[in-house]
Amino acid sequence: MLHIVDRLAPWLGPGQPPFAVATVVAASGSVPRPVGTAMAVRADGAVLGSLSGGCVEGAVHAAALDAIASGTSHRETFGYSDDDAFAVGLSCGGTLDVHVQPVLPDDDATRALHALATRALHALAARAEPAPPVALVRRIDGGARTAVVVDDPGAADEAAVARALRGLVGPDSLAAAAAQVVAVLRAGGTATVHAAHGGPGASPSAGRAAAPAPAGGAAGDACDADEPVTLLVETRLPAPRFLVCGANDFAGALVRHVRLLGYRVTLVDARGVFADPRRFPEAEVVVEWPDRYLAAEAAAGRLDARTAVAVLTHDAKFDVPLLRLALDLPLAYVGAMGSRRSHAQRVAALRAEGVGEAALARLRSPIGLDLGAVTPEEVAVSITAELVATRHGRAAVVPLSSSSGPLHAEPAARPDGAPTHRPHPEEAP
Repeated sequence: MLHIVDRLAPWLGPGQPPFAVATVVAASGSVPRPVGTAMAVRADGAVLGSLSGGCVEGAVHAAALDAIASGTSHRETFGYSDDDAFAVGLSCGGTLDVHVQPVLPDDDATRALHALATRALHALAARAEPAPPVALVRRIDGGARTAVVVDDPGAADEAAVARALRGLVGPDSLAAAAAQVVAVLRAGGTATVHAAHGGPGASPSAGRAAAPAPAGGAAGDACDADEPVTLLVETRLPAPRFLVCGANDFAGALVRHVRLLGYRVTLVDARGVFADPRRFPEAEVVVEWPDRYLAAEAAAGRLDARTAVAVLTHDAKFDVPLLRLALDLPLAYVGAMGSRRSHAQRVAALRAEGVGEAALARLRSPIGLDLGAVTPEEVAVSITAELVATRHGRAAVVPLSSSSGPLHAEPAARPDGAPTHRPHPEEAP
């Protein structure tokens, strides 16, 4: 739900019609959206978000209206039926479990959404980037409509989370639930967590690392029922960073494309005449030698295993110092533009600077996939396509029409060590 919470703010005002939120809480097989994806439906029929790209939206819309009318939560399962290919379900062959929850006045789930939406609007008004980390924990078993907000989830501790969960979980299940929720929060992921009287059982989707900070939250009335519980934990981390080095038309096109992937983009160039913020309105523009800027950001702890760097300067005095440093950092992606001749010259210069073969093997140069790209916009597509493939651990890329097997593989470890959680497209800042 976190990816649509800012757009829900107008629906939470006084006098607005009630609405329901349908959230993917389990997925198997080939499915178009991950756990945590949500769609909101208002009593007047208005819709925000999407769960499946279209194949089950009509049925989910009807289920949401039923939840509003009844005032109770429930779960729906959608899958493909070989007996009836036109039945409501996923023609792609996967299965989605969807939790449908009405958002009614004066319950703690509504208060939690109010808090999240207010923060999101304040961040947008202040153009705050990156947005502060936050997590939403909801109970999704039975007809419960309870939720808590956890601030700074990366450093959540079990005692603080247990205090926050008292409105959701009975005393005998509290310790087990808190331990599992903390594990998901620290990973920065999205997961369903099952706790039964101290027993284990988390079913996380892959997560991402988060920066340390204390946990906090707000809950409704204490939960008296001491029974097995199922919680949905959703974590929002700051947007990953993308550093574009070199202020030119290719950089301008690339900035626009990677913003669509949800990155916080910084353009760096030492030449102030070219690094004009008016040329790159979608990026933070920094006039500085790129290697000095990268070193300062690394020293300040503002880079992580999700950070990507694209070197577009075509100038050895910028490229070589920058690449020498970038290849020594645990970054997700390092690419450099240039011809094969330029690449060979750069590699020779980097070897002379002491860069080892393992580090050089991480360099994506010439940058991008072989799409026959020529114009700045085409080259930007080539680079972002390679970035997406790298993000999902695809060493070789071929047309889907010439391959076989499932389109969406089960989560697996990525080569850069980062988790395989795929951000929803609407997570872009």
